Amino acid sequence: MIRLNKITFNIRSIILRGNQIISCINYFPKTNECHCYIYSYSYTLTYYNDITNNFPGGLFKCVRKVSLYDECPFEYEFFLQIAQSFPFMKKLTVHKRKSQNNDNQQWSIIECFHLTELDLVRTHENYIEEFIINNKTHLLNNVTLHITYKSSQRITHNFTGDATRINCSKIDYIVLYSKPEFFFFEYLKDYFPHAEIVWLLPIMT
Repeated sequence: MIRLNKITFNIRSIILRGNQIISCINYFPKTNECHCYIYSYSYTLTYYNDITNNFPGGLFKCVRKVSLYDECPFEYEFFLQIAQSFPFMKKLTVHKRKSQNNDNQQWSIIECFHLTELDLVRTHENYIEEFIINNKTHLLNNVTLHITYKSSQRITHNFTGDATRINCSKIDYIVLYSKPEFFFFEYLKDYFPHAEIVWLLPIMT
C-alpha cells in the first residue's frame, strides 16, 4: 500500500452493562503523534504499556508489567501514583530522557512490594536515582536491574556512594549495557555483592 497516506476509521464496540469505560488521548508534539487508549475497567490484562502523565489512575490488581513513556518529565508524585495503582507490578520499564523539575523535594518513600525487574536503560539519571537511593524507593531483595554502565558509575559515584548502597545490595542480577569496562570492575563487584553481572552492547535509543 505504497500510495496510502490517510486512514479514516469508525470503531464500534459492544460493552456489557456495568463496565466502566476509560479513555484518554496523549499528544506528543516532538514526534507529531497521538496515542489513544480505550479500555474497560476493571482491567484484566497483565500489562499496561506507555503510561504517560495523563494516566487517569485506578487500581490494577492484574497488571504485572508496566512501562512509562512521555515527552514531559515524570515527577515524584507520579511514581507514587504508579506504585499505588499497580500494587502487584513485577517489572517496570521507564523510558524518559528529560529530567525532573522537583526531584529535590521531600516525598514519601515509594514502596514496590513485588517489583523484581527494573529496566532503566533509556532513562535520565535522576530517575535512576529515584529507584536506587533507598530513602526514595524501597526495593525488595532479588531485583534484576537493566542499566547502562556509565549511568551506574555516575549515580554510585564510581561505586563508592553510601546513598545508593542499600538498594544496590538487593540486586541479584544486573545487565550493564556497555562494552566491558574493567577499570572499576573490582569496585563494581563489591558494590553489587550479590549480583550476577552481565555485559551487553549498547542498544539503539
